Amino acid sequence: MTLLVFLLLAGCAGHGMSGGGEAGYITVQRGDTMSAIARQAGIPLLRLQRFNPGIRANDMRIGQQLMLPGRNERAPGSGQYRYSVRSGDTLNRIASHFGTSSSRITAANRGLAPNRLRIGQLLTVPVGSASASRSTGTAGARTTPAPARALPSGVGPWSWPLRGAQVQREFGMDSRNALQPMLISAGNDHTARAAAPGTVRFAGTMRQLGGVVIVHHDKNLQSVYAQCDSINVSNGQHVSTGTPVCEVRRDSGTGRHDLLFDTRNAGRPFNPRQIMR
Repeated sequence: MTLLVFLLLAGCAGHGMSGGGEAGYITVQRGDTMSAIARQAGIPLLRLQRFNPGIRANDMRIGQQLMLPGRNERAPGSGQYRYSVRSGDTLNRIASHFGTSSSRITAANRGLAPNRLRIGQLLTVPVGSASASRSTGTAGARTTPAPARALPSGVGPWSWPLRGAQVQREFGMDSRNALQPMLISAGNDHTARAAAPGTVRFAGTMRQLGGVVIVHHDKNLQSVYAQCDSINVSNGQHVSTGTPVCEVRRDSGTGRHDLLFDTRNAGRPFNPRQIMR
């Protein structure tokens, strides 16, 4: 994910945020969750997570600062970030935040004067391939399993969203300690199906993710299906286990049809293997 991971949001008060267009920071307060902050800021949760790769959504601390991405900034699933210089920034601070080096940022921005950064100046920030959401490697080589999360009693089992598929990357922490959702490669059947009965709460597109479907299930569970080419359901629609929700798009880099699959409990991500059969 980020994160993957994704969006299913709770309320948050007291920050005075509006819109989602101005770049800046927010300080974590008591009771905050990353999903609630994303909702009040008007920012997709996965985008907020990707702009804060060093912060774990399930382990935020009071007083911690989250970076809020602005309209002109880019937080891709793979490749380079586009970053707008903020007040007080130094090249070393930017590099540390994104897990890269000041020398790599300088090399990626021709003519950059490291000691003459301007507020609002757009920089290209290269990052390591291990942080990409669309990994081309195997699951074991990319992530470290995250601790299991306690789930409500009596949930599951759920069905896998793709038939004849292979897990390309497991849910877990990447080399920069950023939580990544499961990545599943489709076989000959490119249709993603609902993992369990529920109600569609989002069916649309998001920047960098393509088509996205979010389904709410009993006991405050959610499933997220991203990198869809076309969507087969609509907001408010009830789905059963196996209902086609989308057609998975082809990744031009790998030639595979890769689905980002995320499972959440009250908006917090957990390993899909805890509930899949």
